[in-house]
Amino acid sequence: MRFQFQPFLRAMILAGFAIFFIQLHLTGDITKYINPKYDMMSKWAAGILVILFFIQLPRIWEKHDHHHEHCHSGCTHDHGYSGSLSKKLISYSIIIFPLITGFTLSPTVLDSSIAAKKGTVLTQGNKKNVDQTSEINEGQDETDIGNSSSINSNDQLSNEENIQHQAPVTNENYFTQEDYDQEMEKLAQLDVIEMKNDIFASYYETISIDPKAFVGKKIKVSGFVYKEEGFTSNQLVISRFLITHCLADASIIGFLTEMEQAGDIKQDTWLEIEGTLDVTTYNGIELPMIKTSKWKVIEKPAEPYVYPVLINLTE
Repeated sequence: MRFQFQPFLRAMILAGFAIFFIQLHLTGDITKYINPKYDMMSKWAAGILVILFFIQLPRIWEKHDHHHEHCHSGCTHDHGYSGSLSKKLISYSIIIFPLITGFTLSPTVLDSSIAAKKGTVLTQGNKKNVDQTSEINEGQDETDIGNSSSINSNDQLSNEENIQHQAPVTNENYFTQEDYDQEMEKLAQLDVIEMKNDIFASYYETISIDPKAFVGKKIKVSGFVYKEEGFTSNQLVISRFLITHCLADASIIGFLTEMEQAGDIKQDTWLEIEGTLDVTTYNGIELPMIKTSKWKVIEKPAEPYVYPVLINLTE
């Protein structure tokens, strides 16, 4: 028996990925990468990686004494261990790189710097009317305050904000079809529209599609401040990132908001505001707008993202 380096390296890579997945679940940081509805799937992936690790272990000390006198034409004995050193280095580097970045870079919450790199967030989304934010249809890729912009994973790595570990967050977006229909039906009847996380995306889309129907309605919403060129001194956007599947498809949604102190509030500040819905035109697009009557600065929530509603068809 002799020590086999490549099986050893493969075992270490499998162990590294398994530990990384387990760590994300223990700290709750998994929700900074994927929609919580994929939580169980990622747990299964971690389990499979652990199994593959134990399968790989015996191969590290595998016997390597082969008899060559019976070798026929075209027979080789490298078992996948041959090949140029440069090819091996490239192959293993590609696999190991995500592990290095995963363990050395803290997961971060997307912020206005990501939105700024994607350009205007107030108009692009309204050019494409999304039929439904509920994931009974899986087709939602882009919604926004008017905009839905996909977030490139490279942009996320450039975000320098460090995030503290948090407890695991469960996905509370599950609705039966009946409950979901009731929530949407009562939207127009509410005295105060409260934009809670579990129904945020669906309420937001409905209001954005027909903003005139909600003129004069009271609304309460929280989110981070985003500003862009072209805003007046009393304008900002109360924004949230909508995660459909994972961070790579994140899109920023939110309401254009008017408040006297807007010019004094820095980007990425988290606010809770109350106000009245109105309609305005921005870059030729009709949008809902909030005229603020009350606001306060709040701490960044433990779960800063919002997710599409998940329809449970089994109930």
